[in-house]
Amino acid sequence: MPNRPSDDTLRRIPLFRRLSAEDRARIIECATIRTHARGEEIFREGDPGDAFLVIVEGRVKSYETTVSGKQMILEIFGAGDTLGAVAVYDGAPFAASALALDDTTCIRIEARDFYRLLEQHPALVRGLLSGLTLRLVELTRRLTELTGGRVETRFARLFLKLAEQIGRQDQGGIFVPMPLHRQELADLTGTTIETCIRIMSRWEKQNVVHTAKDGFVILHRAEIESVAAS
Repeated sequence: MPNRPSDDTLRRIPLFRRLSAEDRARIIECATIRTHARGEEIFREGDPGDAFLVIVEGRVKSYETTVSGKQMILEIFGAGDTLGAVAVYDGAPFAASALALDDTTCIRIEARDFYRLLEQHPALVRGLLSGLTLRLVELTRRLTELTGGRVETRFARLFLKLAEQIGRQDQGGIFVPMPLHRQELADLTGTTIETCIRIMSRWEKQNVVHTAKDGFVILHRAEIESVAAS
């Protein structure tokens, strides 16, 4: 038998939280739980957008591959985020690839089943729209935080976001267990690798952020918060 999500799992996800118990039960009937090992591709750029995916646990990197073969990170998604939803709505191929950064659990609903539910149960549409609106507000705020202001401000906001999502007290500060190359940091903050190297080098010298082998350590959170608010 397929591994179905529980009602408790759906209620923990903002997208489904405002659905009625009956509509959550309908989602459960056609949804499956999929697990992906760290480093596993969930889908590739150009694959058919044939399933609606929501992250339950773990983190996923969304990226595009440039003509030269390099990866350009677009976003890092966590619990509650949807993957490739635009492609599913448009009936188009996935515009980017998705790779599990941790052991990751997702809810998967085939596109045909998703649309059948929407057509047969209008009340479910209203509930999902409410949940999608909340997520849109959150993502818009997140995008504004990460793209507005000075480059150094964007770096500070990125590190605060990562600290909030996955940080833990360790190594003399807040350890963020996510190794990112300088180019990846530059991609995530919309700047050049030269600017990224300059900012990170200065923060290293000032003992604000230390680059570790397997992530980063925020040593001076108050300074990061000050920069993020500027």
